[in-house]
Order: sequence, then structure tokens, then C-alpha cells
Amino acid sequence: MINWTTLGIFIALFLLVTVIGFVASRWRRGDMQELNEWGLGGRRFGTTITWFLLGGDLYTAYTFIAVPAAVFAAGAYGFFAVPYTIIVYPLVFVVMPRLWAVSKKHGYITTADFVKGRFDSRWLALAVSATGILATMPYIALQLVGMQTIIGALGITGTTTLTKDLPLIIAFIILAVYTYSSGLRAPALIALVKDLLIYIAVIAIIIVVPLNLGGFGAMFKAVPAAKLTLSAPLVNQYWTLALGSALALFLYPHSITGVLSSKSGNVVKRNAALLPAYSMVLALLALIGFMAIADKIAPTKTVVNGFHVMTANDVVPALIMKNFDPWFVGVAFAAIAIGALVPAAVMSIAASNTFTRNIYKEFFRPNASNREESEVAKVVSLFVKAGALAFIFFVPVQNALDFQLLGGIWVLQTLPPVILGLYTRWFHRWGLLIGWAAGMVGSSYLVSYATNAANSKGLINALTITHSQFSMIDPAVPFKAYIGVVGLLLNLVVTVVFSLIFNALRVSNGKDATVTADYADTGEESAVAISSTLVQPAEE
Repeated sequence: MINWTTLGIFIALFLLVTVIGFVASRWRRGDMQELNEWGLGGRRFGTTITWFLLGGDLYTAYTFIAVPAAVFAAGAYGFFAVPYTIIVYPLVFVVMPRLWAVSKKHGYITTADFVKGRFDSRWLALAVSATGILATMPYIALQLVGMQTIIGALGITGTTTLTKDLPLIIAFIILAVYTYSSGLRAPALIALVKDLLIYIAVIAIIIVVPLNLGGFGAMFKAVPAAKLTLSAPLVNQYWTLALGSALALFLYPHSITGVLSSKSGNVVKRNAALLPAYSMVLALLALIGFMAIADKIAPTKTVVNGFHVMTANDVVPALIMKNFDPWFVGVAFAAIAIGALVPAAVMSIAASNTFTRNIYKEFFRPNASNREESEVAKVVSLFVKAGALAFIFFVPVQNALDFQLLGGIWVLQTLPPVILGLYTRWFHRWGLLIGWAAGMVGSSYLVSYATNAANSKGLINALTITHSQFSMIDPAVPFKAYIGVVGLLLNLVVTVVFSLIFNALRVSNGKDATVTADYADTGEESAVAISSTLVQPAEE
């Protein structure tokens, strides 16, 4: 059942960000025929824009839906997302300015660019780039899951699949068009509106809903005790999942794109200090899962204004509709929907940058001009979005979730060449490649084994059965750990062993294109000086 007030507010805010997306091409105008300008905003974003861009990039529509859903279904275990976002920012503060500095110096646009320059291995760079793209595609698709949920809650339905999903198709056509024309500038500007709306929605929910429930004390009393605590068998799974997720987060291409778009290493450091503010919001978001339990929202049983709650993913919109006036429901729903557009845009740009630089140019068109690079990236970004839509329409949502969870495990296997490579070149390039392969194959096998052991139809279901999604092998093993961490340990062991062998045999390790001074945090003034030597001013 459509509430026209809600729908009107939703459409008005959606149109606002659409206009911002198209206007963004004129903001800090640059030559969009340069991949550096289209795909990284010319590396000119300051502290404020970078803060909103990274926040909009990392805290997505699916986060707004999935984190409360995980807490609703699995209780305290769902809070793993909070410590992992706390763990990650000190790592970003230390590591990412080095990556920014060397990337700025050499004009690197992706992590695979850095790996190619550092280890002189196109095959290792291909492994890193392919893993990043593989991990990103289902991540984009899951943004559509969040938007689909909101469209359903708005009461927009149809008699056929096409009419039912037509609003989603239209939204992503609009996204594709303004991303094509404005590049990274579009999501950077839209992120300001998105984050403002998210903060408004979360603060309102965290105040109003507990008041309606009789206060936080009454809310927690209404939640089963088993959901408020972490059982002993889950402890190791919990901390290894938090640690592994933290290590993986800034290995995703879209996270790196946000970092490399900054105008200096100091901007990266400031954002690492400021971004924990989003962790506070994330903790409040997680509490929404408990609010839904206390408000007696139950899948297959609860109907709010004609919206049938079918899964845990539906509890957030149902809770909002039950506790707020229609106009505010429109604001909150718009925040979630726009929260899908920003990360989807950045992810598609990051994936297209990676494909263009590390697959197309490296293996098919080595002499491609800057203009050709930019044009290919723009076209590929359209195919990436179309692929994400197809992923949602033709692959069951449960399988999309499985692939996204696998994506996190897989992208973690790129840590040795990317992160450790920033500090040492001791690891042999062939050892790193063999270690990557071992981590990918081993972790994939463990996922398959654990899923079958749990007799689960999908990885996400294991959240509700206390084990196996993140078990090392089966329930009989006393120590259960996040498979991504297990795969990374296997990766590191194999990498070290083969590096020792290849180094002892004096197998060529290629030529390092970087020097120690390239990794220094040059600061903002020096960054401007470097930029002037790498990028022609737009006026010229």
C-alpha cells in the first residue's frame, strides 16, 4: 500500500541527489578524458570530502539493513561489525599514507598498479586485480538488495518482474549516466547528502523507538537473554571475524579508490582519526536489531501498513514505518536508498579502473592513450552496473550473499603483496603468487566444507545456527575461526616457504620501480608540487 506522502518525500530527495550527480562534473573541473581525473577526482579531495566519500563508500545501504538484521537474527554475534571498524582505522592511519605517497609519485591508480611496480610481475598484479573485481561485483549487487527492500516497503509492486523492479532499473540507469559523465566527483558530492540523512535517521530512531518501548531498560528486558551475550563457542569466531574483516576492508578496490582520491597523505591520516565517528553510528544501527525484537516485529507474522515482513532484512523498514510519521519514513527510506547509490557508484568506478589499467591495458592494449583508458573505464563502469543488476535478477539473493561473504575472504588473500609489500620486498614475487593461490583455494575449500557440515543452504544462514559459517572445519573442532583468517595464515606460510626457496635458488625477483623515498608522507604542499608535474592543469 503506497503512502503518497512517504513516496513524495522519497522521490524529492532522490531527484535532489540526481541533480547533484550531474552538476558534479562541473565541480573542481578537470579533464574527464584522463583516468586520473574521472576515476580519482584528480586526487584533489580534502579532509571533509574524503571523510564523506569514505563514509559513504564503506557504510552502505546494505549496512543499514544487514547489521540490524544480523543482530535481530543472531543477537550479540551481529555486533562483530563494531569492533572491526574500530580495529581498522589505526591500521589505515599507519599503512595508507604510504600507499598514497608511492601511488602519487608513480601515478598508480589501483593496488595492482603498485604490485606491478613493486614486484615487477604482471601475473601477480593480475591476481590482485582479478580478486578485487571478483570481490566487488556481488558487493555492488547487495546494494540493490537494500534498495529492493526499500522499494518493497514503499508499496511499489507490479504484476510482473519487470514492473516490480522498474524503479530499481530506472535508479541505476540514472546512476550509470551521471557516473559516466562525472566520475568519482558524483558520489563524492552525493555522499554529503547521504551521510547527513543517515545521521538524521539513526539519531531519530535511537531516540524515538526506545521512548515508544518504555526506555532502553524496557527494550533490553524484552530481548531474550541468549541474544544479549556471546556464547563460549562463538568467542573465537567473533574476534577472528572482526580481525579478518578489518584487514580486508581497505583491500577492496573501492576503499583504495577513496584513499587515493585524497590530496595528501595528511588527509588520509586525518580521516583515519575522524572515521571512528561512523563506528559510533554503526553501533547505534546494530541496536536497531534489538529494538525490532522488543517491538515484536517477526518475519512472516508482522504486517505494517501493508508491508509484509518476510525476512530479517525487512525488520528495519518495518520498524521505521511502525514508529514514525509518513514524512519521516520518506526521509529515512531515501537515506537508505541513496546509501545504495554512493557505494555502488564508487565500486563500479573502482572495478572499471582496475579492469582498464591492469587487464585491458596490460594484456590487450599496452600503448593505450590516456583518453582511451578513460573511455574504456567509462564503458566498463556501465557493464559493471548492468552486471550487478543481472546478478540480482537472475541469481537468488541468498547466493548473492554467499558470493559477497566469499568476496571478503578472497580479497583478504591480497594482503601480502599489497600491505606487506609497502614495507618489504623480501617476499619473492613467485612465492607471493603461489601463496595467493593457496589462500584462495584453501579458503574456498574450507567454506564449502563448513557449509556442507552445517547442512546449510547458504553461508549467511549459519549466523543463526551458532557455527559453521566461520568454523575452521566442523563442530567437533574446539577452536573455530573465521575462514578468511585461516586462509590468510595458509597464504603467509606458503609465501614464506616459497620465498625462501626462490631466494635461495637466486630466481630473479624482477626490478623494483620504487625507492624508499617514494613511501614518505610528502604532506599537502609537496603533494601539490608533485601533482603539477603529473597532471596538466585543466585550463591547458
